[in-house]
Parts: sequence; structure tokens; C-alpha cells
Amino acid sequence: MALFSAFQTIFLLALLSLKTYQSEVLSEPLSLAPESLEVSIDSARQCLHLQWSVHNLAYHQELKMVFQIEISRIKTSNVIWVENYSTTVKRNQVLRWSWESKLPLECAKHSVRMRGAVDDAQVPELRFWSNWTSWEEVDVQSSLGHDPLFVFPKDKLVEEGSNVTICYVSRSHQNNISCYLEGVRMHGEQLDPNVCVFHLKNVPFIRETGTNIYCKADRGDVIKGIVLFVSKVFEEPKDFSCETRDLKTLNCTWAPGSDAGLLTQLSQSYTLFESFSGKKTLCKHKSWCDWQVPPDSQEMYNFTLTAENYLRKRSVHLLFNLTHRVHPMAPFNVFVKNVSAANATMTWKVHSIGNYSTLLCQIELYGEGKVIQQNVSVKVNGKHLMKKLEPSTEYAAQVRCANANHFWKWSEWTRRNFTTAEAAPSEAPDVWRNVKSVQGHCVVTLFWKPLSKLQANGKILFYNVVLENLDRPSTLKLLSIPAPANGTELTLDQCSYQIRVTANNSVGTSPASVIAVSGDPGNKEVEEERVRGTEDGFCLSWKPQPGDVTGYVVEWCERPGDPLCDLQWKNLGPNTTSTVVSSDAFRPGVRYNFRIYGISTERIPYLLEKKTGYSQELVPSDNPQVLMSNLTSYSFTLSWKDYAAESQPGFVRGYSLYLKSKAARCLPGSEKAVLSDDSICCKYKIDNPKQKTFVVENLQPASFYEFFLTPYTSVGEGPQGAFTKVTTPDEYSHILIRVILPMIFSILLIMILCYLKSQWMKEKCYPDIPDPYKSSVLSLIKSKENPRLTIMNVKDCIPDAIEVINKQEGTRKSLTETEPTKPTYLYLLPTEKSHSGPGPCICFENFTYNQAASDSASCGHVPVTPKAQPQLGLLTSSENGPKALGKNYVNSLGEIPAGETNLNYVSQLASPMCGDKSSLPTNPPEPALCSEYKTQMAIPMGLASPPSITLLDEGEHDH
Repeated sequence: MALFSAFQTIFLLALLSLKTYQSEVLSEPLSLAPESLEVSIDSARQCLHLQWSVHNLAYHQELKMVFQIEISRIKTSNVIWVENYSTTVKRNQVLRWSWESKLPLECAKHSVRMRGAVDDAQVPELRFWSNWTSWEEVDVQSSLGHDPLFVFPKDKLVEEGSNVTICYVSRSHQNNISCYLEGVRMHGEQLDPNVCVFHLKNVPFIRETGTNIYCKADRGDVIKGIVLFVSKVFEEPKDFSCETRDLKTLNCTWAPGSDAGLLTQLSQSYTLFESFSGKKTLCKHKSWCDWQVPPDSQEMYNFTLTAENYLRKRSVHLLFNLTHRVHPMAPFNVFVKNVSAANATMTWKVHSIGNYSTLLCQIELYGEGKVIQQNVSVKVNGKHLMKKLEPSTEYAAQVRCANANHFWKWSEWTRRNFTTAEAAPSEAPDVWRNVKSVQGHCVVTLFWKPLSKLQANGKILFYNVVLENLDRPSTLKLLSIPAPANGTELTLDQCSYQIRVTANNSVGTSPASVIAVSGDPGNKEVEEERVRGTEDGFCLSWKPQPGDVTGYVVEWCERPGDPLCDLQWKNLGPNTTSTVVSSDAFRPGVRYNFRIYGISTERIPYLLEKKTGYSQELVPSDNPQVLMSNLTSYSFTLSWKDYAAESQPGFVRGYSLYLKSKAARCLPGSEKAVLSDDSICCKYKIDNPKQKTFVVENLQPASFYEFFLTPYTSVGEGPQGAFTKVTTPDEYSHILIRVILPMIFSILLIMILCYLKSQWMKEKCYPDIPDPYKSSVLSLIKSKENPRLTIMNVKDCIPDAIEVINKQEGTRKSLTETEPTKPTYLYLLPTEKSHSGPGPCICFENFTYNQAASDSASCGHVPVTPKAQPQLGLLTSSENGPKALGKNYVNSLGEIPAGETNLNYVSQLASPMCGDKSSLPTNPPEPALCSEYKTQMAIPMGLASPPSITLLDEGEHDH
């Protein structure tokens, strides 16, 4: 038992020793852990650079290992990055690894640790991780300084579309910090009380000077900012190509792409690497680079072009055979020799390109709008004969060459210009004529078209015109007309002539153009036909002639109506019966006249047909002047005789008459139409363009109408003008006019006759009433108080007779018992005795001023004694006689009863002798026979009667 215990103890000790040995052996790989870990900072690139080494490689000289790296932020437990880095570890080698931080390193504290493991197939038993190294802390904030606010990163450069992280570090906890991107506030994430982070995604390119970002505190004036430089995306080179011109130098070119878009351009470098030779060259230019071909004549090349800047690296590849990239240089010593009117020889030389000297050269010849190409194979010198050239023509000849065996590119062109020599004109001038008779002579105007450059074969110097009289063939006349004239005028007699026209240059004369003029033109009347133009021109056709013709000529003017009409013509063959006439000078709305002539075998033209038409018809430009006539109650007539339809820009096909009225319906023969102003009227259509009158019928009497007339063509109607107003008369107005007019005429005639007889009728029927102010009695009355008195008053008048008319009314009696059959006159005669002879008496009666005595007045009876002697005892003195007489006379009238007696003032005594009132005769003579006169004045009532009146005998003084 004791032995067993001892044996067990020994076994356990041995086993423990073995375990200890195994533990020592297995612990040996732990010595391959990373050691001497160091961490450095690159603030410009925001990178952490790690370097370490592995000591004591006991078993192997070189092993493949993998290192696991952890990076934490702020706290070691906050691991933000884990990466495995594999590499081959050699004895005493310093290993390096870099990590770029998205967050600026100044914004937070970072810690780094790592561990390693053998990853080699030779020692599979050692594939396990070593222990972690201790955390290496990196804190940049401790070295920032004492400023209250910081913003990071400083002057960062990124590409457009990148994501950028920005932060600020504040030394104060009491200020609120606000950050702005180009004036727009940003919202961030608070890492700790002093640090805030802002994540910018897909940043754009704003300007060449960068993007501005700044932060400021709410309290105080602390502002800090940075500039974020955003460049455009760096592009890879495009169109990378290499070629050689002499098999000695390769020239590689490329397009570098767009610029970075910053004022301070990013440094860009281009490197050319050839993989077969292993050579590398740094290119000095941004778009091309030269590569020297080695003497050993390497044929295959594999190039890699690498473009690199601070942010990115781009690469393109190219594989080619040198002999397939030969681009020859341009030919030299190019000449054009032995130039004639139709031929020329071109010579040139090419540059040698080593053993590959066979080149294919291409010649191009330009002249008169034509291009001729020909290919020639050459080695050193080239030569080519150019044939079938045009005389007096400018040509341009050029040559270029390329590798004949492996075509890559043509060389540049080498050009030479030359002009061929002149030759005689090859074509006869195209001649036409215009014939007219002036005062018994034949005036012929010749026209010819200038020869084209190909026909002239040089510069035309003059034209020869030869006139031959066909009636006298021996008579010839030559005219030489200098160029560039294109016509001449000839005055001929009535004979027939043949005219020949030739063109001449410095070498020779062209063939002759012949035309004849007959002494008897015999032009017949030809009816004009209408043709319609199209976009291609006028299509003209005519009937073939039964006789022999040598051709046809179509003639027209390109400027109708212009004295210089620019006469044009077109020659056609004898078998042609139609043609299309086109010209750039044809304008819409212009009428063109065409004449078709046949050319006889004697070369004499004769007129066949006339055509007229428009290249494009337009609406009429103006309207006719319309006159209205024959207006009745039911119709009126319109006429427009002076309207010139030929001057319109289209064929007038008829007229449209618009009629407006208050009636809602249109009259027979018309239809409703809507005008441009949306007014509704009735429309009459006149289809005959030659009709110049129209009768508007079926109208209503005493109605208002408006009309307007316009022509129309195939395109449309003329311009809309003003409407003319018309009112139809009443239905019976003509009857009334027939009756009233004769009546008015008769009345006017009677009035004229009456006017002519007015004086005679007035004297017979209605004499003039005497004017009291113009009475001759005024000359007899001379007032002593007012000797200048010219107006006769009642009191100044001395009546010479009073007519007493007795009337029976009821039981009332007259003044006297005697009833006279005639009126009784009371004569008031003057008492002046100096006047003794019989005197004239003027007796007149005024019926107008007859008035009855007032009924209210107390009338006294005035006795009248027919046989009484005339005497006047009223006047006691010459001075107051007239006054008392007038007063008493008037008063005596008032005593006559009203309604029985009418008092009419008859007359005043007109003495033939001039004298005062006091000189009145006391014994008046018997009144002579008196002439009657109408009553002149009224006797006022209420005047006193004279004290005594002597009444004359009625029988003695009866008138």
C-alpha cells in the first residue's frame, strides 16, 4: 500500500513535469504577438498611422501572419473599427498600417490595440490569436490650445458627392453653439457636452473658392469657421492612343477630362508604363507623352496610363503592334507641271519610314464643283497625269499618303492650285429677238445669254453680229459689240434679214447662232389662254405644228409692267410640245404672260399661242367703286364699270354682294353669311366676272339697307370695306310727288303774279293809312308857346265838320225832328273876316276810328238847322279861340246819347293860305266840293262842347 502510494506520487510528479513541459512548449507561440506598437497622427489626411514589429521568430525565418486591429472612440469599450490585416512577417521587420477616420481626430479621443496570429500552412498548430496589446491612446484635444471654440476639419478637400463629417469643440458649457453651411443652419449630434458632430451627405460643388462653414455662440462674438473644398470627380483619361511617324518615336495622346473646378488646381500626374519592357516614364504634359522606340525594334507594346491626384487614381490600358500604328508625314515638294487646256502633271515626294517604305497615296482634284479621286502606290517619289480637264478653269489638287501594308491613318494633305489654258468657245450663244415696226422701219432688239464658264473656255472679249440681207445676199454688215453686253438694237428696212451672232475670246470664235427676221411678219391674232402656276413653275403645252419646224421658243418677262422687263426665253426641240417654266424671280400675285413661237426651217419665228397665269393667286387687293341708281320702293341698281380686274393679283372669278337689313330672312337669290366682325348679312354671288351691273330686287318700301361689293378669286374675297347706306322710298311717295309738285308750282306762280300786282291791288282794295305825324295840317299849326311843335295834338286841331248819324233805338228820338236821308255835316268855319273868298275843302272819313259815344255821358242835343247861315260866335279873341273851340267841340260830343249817334271825324280845314289861328275868317266861305279820305284819328270823349255852333245848310254843303 505504501509502495502503491509512493508509485502514485512518482507518477503524478512525472505527469506534472510533463504538463509543465507541454505548457512551456505551447506557450512559445505567444512570443509572436505584436510588440512595440506606436500610433501617430496625420491631421491633414485625418489618418492614424500604426507601426509595430514581431520579435523572436523562434521556429521560422518568415511567416504569414494576420493582425486584428481594434479602434475605439472616447471610451475603450466603444469599439468603432475592427479590421484584419494580413501580411508576411520577416525577421526584425517593422510593419505599418493606416486608418482614415471619417470623424476629424480632433473631435474625440481614440484608442488602438491589436493582436496577431500565424496564418501559415507550414505551422498549422500555431493558428491561434496572441494576447491583445495594451490600448494606445491618441488625444489631440489636449494640444489644441485655449481658444473658446474650434471647428474641424481644417481646409478639407473632398470630391463632389462625398459624405463629410464636421464637428466643433467648445471650451464653455454655458453657450449654445449654432453652425451654418452657406448660411443654412445645420443640425448635429452631441458626442459630449463640448463636442457636436454634423454629417453632410452628398456634398455639391458650389464655387471654385470652396464652401463656407462657420459656428458661433449665442453669447459673445465668438465665430469660427472652415472652408470645405469640393472638387469635381476626377475622370480617367479618354481616347488614349499611340502612333509613330518614323518608327523611331511613339507619340501617345489622351484627353485628360474635365478640370477639378477649383482655383487652386489639384496637382495631377500622368505616368506611362510599358509592361513588356518594364519601363516607366513620368509624362511632362497633361495630354500627350513621347516614348522612344528601342533599337531592337520591339513590335508589341502594352501601355498603362495612370492619372493620379490627391483624391483618386485612374488607369487605362493599350496593347498594339508598332507597325500597325504608322502615321506618315505629309508629302513634300508637290508641283503641277505641263498645264494645258485639258491636261496637267502632278509630282511629289514622301518621307522614308525605314523598311516599310511602300505607301499608298491619294490624289484629289477639285474644279467646277466636281471632285476626282485617284490612288497611286509610291516609295519615294510620286507622279500622276490629270486628264480631261476643262479649259480656263481653276483647279485645286492635293495629295496624302498612308501605310500600304497596314493602314492606320492618312497623312495631312498637301495642296496646290493651278488654272488650265483657254480654248475657243464650244457653244453658240443663245439668241432671241423682239421685232416692232416704227415709222416704216423694222426695229429689231437682239438678246443673247452669256455663255457659261464651261462653254466660254475663257474670258469672252466681244460678240460679232453679222447682218445679211436675204433680198440682196451680197450685202453683209458686221457689228462688233464688246463684252459683257448681252444685246443690241438694229434698225432695218422692210427687207428680210438673217442675223448671225458669235462669241469670241483670246483663242478663237464660237459657233454661230442664226436667227431670221422677215419683212412681212404676218403675225395673226391669237386668243390668250389661262394657265395655273405651281410650286415647280408653269406647265405649258401647245399643239404640234403640221409643217416643218426646227424648234420652239417660249418667251416671258420676269418683271411684268416694268419697262426693263428682263426678257427671258427657252429654246426647245422640234418634237417637244410641253415644258415647265420655273424661275426664282416668279412672285405670288403677279400675272405672267407667255408667248410660244415656232421656228420655221428658214429660222423665222412665228407666234403660235399666248398663255397667262399666276405662280400663286392672291385675294383681290381692292374693291370696285360702286354707283347706285334707279332707286325704287322695291329695288335699286348697282354698277361698277371702271373696275380693272386685270390688275388684281389673281383672276377675278366673280363678285360677292353683301346686303344688310333689319329683316331676319334673306331675299330670294341670296344666302346668309357671317362677316369677320360676326355680323350676319345676306350674300349674293355673281359668277360672271364680266358682269358690271346688278339689280337688288324684292326689297321693302321705306326700309333701311346697307350693301358692300367685293370681287373674289380662287383664293378668296377682297378686303372688307365700308357698307353703303340706302333707304327705299315709300310706296305712295311717287304718287304724292306727282300731285304735290304741280300744286306747289301753281301756288308759287300765283304768288309771283300776286306779288307783281300787289301795288295795284293795294291801291284798289286797301289804300295806305296816312301817318298822323306826316300830315300837312301840322304845317298850319304854330303854337305860340312852343313854335317848334311838329306833332299834332287833339287840342290843336280845329274840326271843320262833324257828321251826326241818327239811329232809332226803342223810343229814343233823334236830335232833330227831321230825319235826313244823308249824313249831316257840321262845319266849323273860322271867324276871321280877312279870308273872304271861297276856299278848298278836304273831306275824309276814317271808318277805323269810328266809335260810339259813351252811354254814361250826359249828352246835349245839338240842333241842326238846314237853312241856317254859317256863323261862328265862339271865338272872342284870336289867342284863345282855337283852344276854346277844340275844348267845346269835344265836350259837345259828349252830350250825344250813346247808341243813337255816331260821331265820325271827317276832316280838318286845310287853308290854302298860311297864317295864325287868330287870323281865321269870321265869315267863312262856302266849302267847295271836298275829296274824301279815310278817318285819320279818333275824337276823345269827355271834351266840353263849344258854346255855340252854327250849322251850315245841309243842302248847300252836301257832298
